[in-house]
Amino acid sequence: ARGHVLMDPPVVEMIAEDGVLADVKLIAEPWDAGGLYQVGGFPYGRRWSEWNGKYRDDVRRFWRGDAGMVGALATRICGSADLYESSGRQPRHSVNFITCHDGFTLWDLVSYNHKHNLANGEGNRDGCNENWSWNCGVEGPTDDPAVLELRHRQAKNLLATLFLSQGVPMMLAGDEFLRTQRGNNNAWCQDNEIGWVDWSLAIDNAAHLRFTREMIALRKKHPALRRRTFLQGRGPRNEHSPDIRWHGVEVGRPDFGWNSHTLAWTLDGQQTGREPDDDFYVALNAWHAPLSFMIPPSPSGRRWRRVVDTGLPSPDDIVPEEQGPEIPAGRGYRLQGRSLLVLVTA
Repeated sequence: ARGHVLMDPPVVEMIAEDGVLADVKLIAEPWDAGGLYQVGGFPYGRRWSEWNGKYRDDVRRFWRGDAGMVGALATRICGSADLYESSGRQPRHSVNFITCHDGFTLWDLVSYNHKHNLANGEGNRDGCNENWSWNCGVEGPTDDPAVLELRHRQAKNLLATLFLSQGVPMMLAGDEFLRTQRGNNNAWCQDNEIGWVDWSLAIDNAAHLRFTREMIALRKKHPALRRRTFLQGRGPRNEHSPDIRWHGVEVGRPDFGWNSHTLAWTLDGQQTGREPDDDFYVALNAWHAPLSFMIPPSPSGRRWRRVVDTGLPSPDDIVPEEQGPEIPAGRGYRLQGRSLLVLVTA
């Protein structure tokens, strides 16, 4: 491509300033096929929200088990202030996603290491080669129960992370019941079983559909997960009550090192920027083996109840808050490898 990028493209400006569109949500996919990439820098950004491709990549890589991803993941969890804060934007300007119309579906993301686009007629040359996916040990379809269980768990981990992050979550239609494109990550030309949504999967994968519904309900209920401002690790009350506090397997000792695959945090429900809310404790274990996470006291001093543990089989993987078992602070919680835990104050 030749030329230069316009800092004030007239079409984008006209859309942003059109009075008729004043109450319309404007969302940009801030890249193009020619290599332009403007995540965090889309023109007239206060009016436009952006698909956050960095969120997608960092979350995928963390749960895939890549080294050196804990710090980047923490930034994405907090709303991606590194991309949006300096220009006066807010978490709502970050449209977070794991999958979209381009690329793998959620189920294919945990089922394939490589794209399988031969049906597109371009010799498998089309479609992105960097998918940050992991097939959990077998490429494509399998009847191995251990592989299938891990794939379902990884799909829940990715989805839960999305709904626990500050920003606006976006889902690909069909991911709620794990639709597949058979490893095709560029299925725009497939008006057939590859590209169609198979609604019978809503029955076959009813457990995942239920998990998705409950995660959406959890997010909608709690303003602590939908802040108007970025999480900063500090708070107005005193220096000992930050809005978010980071942990590792030990309380107050996060490990942001290259070889770390764990991250945990507490959210102070009194510092939501909206109405007061419950406190949250979240632990992520992307290591292959179980680990014991020491549970901190809640910021409010109230009791913890477990609402999500993706290492447990359905329906125990997500339960209503009032039905969740009490988890005492000051003790270790054994979290299965490649699993996610959410506690909420009772």
